[in-house]
Amino acid sequence: MADLPADPTLDELRAGLARPLASNAAFDGWTAAAIDATADQHAVDRDVARLAFAGGAVAMIDAWFAAIDAEMERMLPPERLGNMKIRDRIAALVEARLDLLAPDREALRRALAILAMPQNLAAATRLGWRSADAMWRLAGDTATDYNHYTKRAILGGVYAATVTVFLDDDSEGQADTRAFLARRIEGIMRFEKAKARLLNRSSHRLSLTRFIGRLRYPVV
Repeated sequence: MADLPADPTLDELRAGLARPLASNAAFDGWTAAAIDATADQHAVDRDVARLAFAGGAVAMIDAWFAAIDAEMERMLPPERLGNMKIRDRIAALVEARLDLLAPDREALRRALAILAMPQNLAAATRLGWRSADAMWRLAGDTATDYNHYTKRAILGGVYAATVTVFLDDDSEGQADTRAFLARRIEGIMRFEKAKARLLNRSSHRLSLTRFIGRLRYPVV
């Protein structure tokens, strides 16, 4: 049952109904019918529930993904992630997210089809970035330079590819998806190590501009 306070605000209603709504969206699509069914199941006025998701299908999907992010954070607080290597933290976060999505796989399939529509590409990009950012933050990333953006862009691509595998994975315990994810995370780690080596070499490379400047203005 949705966890709703006695007199919820629209934000609280949206957050509380988002995951039950996904279960109904698997059958009714991301439509008003799914909102009505969810409202009836949780003794919420249909008109109020529709108002909470007034932005239509994208607003419903947005709320569902936000609820998944929040539950992922509850499942993996800092004290659980703190002793893991960074690659293990990322793997645990992605796997937790997929485990939360698993009961509503058909709703996810429908959601991705909606987000793939040309008019929704900006929203799709925003939601993908938000999820990647949530995972990196929970993993302890504090980068504020260009690494902040490259890490999220790369993880967003890995996550999107993993979801594609996940949607059609019939293996026991989603073993195929987990193996695919492990290979992609290993690729990220190799990239980060190579990038660090390149930047380290660049920082020690002779700068002709600095050399000439020192000839003209020697350090005293």
